Amino acid sequence: MKGLMILASDKHGIKDKLVGKLKEVEGKITNDKARETEGKLQKAKDKATDLKETLKDNKEG
Repeated sequence: MKGLMILASDKHGIKDKLVGKLKEVEGKITNDKARETEGKLQKAKDKATDLKETLKDNKEG
């Protein structure tokens, strides 16, 4: 069951990373600093979530 949860979180994480990157690129192309920052923040939030999950998994294991 744990393997399925990891797969589900990876799938969600990939989507968040992609959306964050798209927002960042869109902001650069349109010179919209707010949109670019929004994308960077979304990617940073995703990295923080990944780190939190990794630390939790290491603690449990």
